[in-house]
Amino acid sequence: MLLYEQEVSLPVKHKHNGLLEYLSKEVLKQIPVGKIPVRFVVTRTDSKEYHCELGVMSDIKYNFVPSQSSIFEFSRKNYENTDQFNAVLLIPTGIDAAIGGHSGDGGPVARLLGSACDTLITHPNVVNAADINELPENGLYVEGSIIARLLMGTVGLQKVRSNRLMLVMDKHEDEYFCEATINSVSAARAAMGLDCPLIVKMDEKIRMDALLSSSGRAVGKIEHLERLCELLTDYRNQYDAVAISSLINLTNTTHLEYFSQETINPWGGVEAMLTHAVSMLFNIPSAHSPMMESKEIMNMGIGIVEPRKAAEAISLTFLHCILKGLHKSPRIVTNSSDFGRSGVLSAADISCLVIPDGCIGLPTLAALEQGIPVIAVKENRNRMQNKLEDLPFAPGKLFIVENYLEAVGMINALKAGVSPESVRRPLNQTAVKEVDSVTRLLREKSTSEIIEFITEKDKKKKSKIS
Repeated sequence: MLLYEQEVSLPVKHKHNGLLEYLSKEVLKQIPVGKIPVRFVVTRTDSKEYHCELGVMSDIKYNFVPSQSSIFEFSRKNYENTDQFNAVLLIPTGIDAAIGGHSGDGGPVARLLGSACDTLITHPNVVNAADINELPENGLYVEGSIIARLLMGTVGLQKVRSNRLMLVMDKHEDEYFCEATINSVSAARAAMGLDCPLIVKMDEKIRMDALLSSSGRAVGKIEHLERLCELLTDYRNQYDAVAISSLINLTNTTHLEYFSQETINPWGGVEAMLTHAVSMLFNIPSAHSPMMESKEIMNMGIGIVEPRKAAEAISLTFLHCILKGLHKSPRIVTNSSDFGRSGVLSAADISCLVIPDGCIGLPTLAALEQGIPVIAVKENRNRMQNKLEDLPFAPGKLFIVENYLEAVGMINALKAGVSPESVRRPLNQTAVKEVDSVTRLLREKSTSEIIEFITEKDKKKKSKIS
């Protein structure tokens, strides 16, 4: 089984109307039979085309059938639950986001937004910081493609007290790194109360290569995925969530460049491709941490690094963040009849989506279709080149703010039912629109009815004159 990235350009649709359905149909036309999209993003929109990038799974074994028909599957919510205010915070992996694009440096944002809502749903890229994970107490740690499916209306999330966690790890050529990985799990068991009944070593490794797309996104290529899938199948009754610690192929130069220069985090893109595939095939919470390649890299003198990258500079296994996140990651609910039950969150329970400005992926498109307010943050600069204001959001459903501090104000305004413009000055004049009978007729009647109405009106007018 193979995972790789494919680039597709599609003609722009007039006024971007029905964009989710259009992109779904056109993208699937571009994918050969037997291959399945697992990840989708619009990296750039110009006057003629949507420039899209897809993570694609191919060479799928007959016994590993995806649990969903398509990543574009959509189910419209039929009500909005206003009993609580639940926000989704996304900072897409691999887009070189100024905030949340490195090593858990989106954590302060998660804690800030979490203080303004009842539940904050976010994904590993936001809070994973090697041995640190500052997910707020009211936060849910959810793999990115599952959040997309939540907003698309096809899955729900059920909070849990804890998960049984299985760790799948590469059998490293240097036993030192295997021992360090096992010690990381033991530390989490002793200090956090983690339930990890099983660690499995992969003799036959999957191969993960970190790459860059033409847009500059961190992506990758994964070979021999079936080896991991076979292990997940063999031990399926012994775990509720899976942590994966495996090698990612990079050059030593890439390591030095990452810590010494202003470059994109090279690991996250291929990690996201892996966990998207695991989620699609098994419907389980999952997260990945890269294994250290060698003692040479471990002992590489990198000096004092930029704060956003510091968590990675001091870690050996980069593992505790995912162990902590998966410990209470919610169960994935696929039966729609369970949506709306106590403790189960669905699209109807989502009050807003917060994203970096310019990001168009399935979560943004789903929010557009579901009528979920989107708050886009300009200060979180990234490599995506799209204008969200060009999309056909209903009035009061798209708010472009300068920074996350302003985003919190917007969340509080939405929660309080206060129109944002009412607390800004100048306050615009109240709009009044007069619609006469002819204008209304033109909008509502057929051509023959309009002619009949005008003829009758003209007769009455002539009758009065005579």
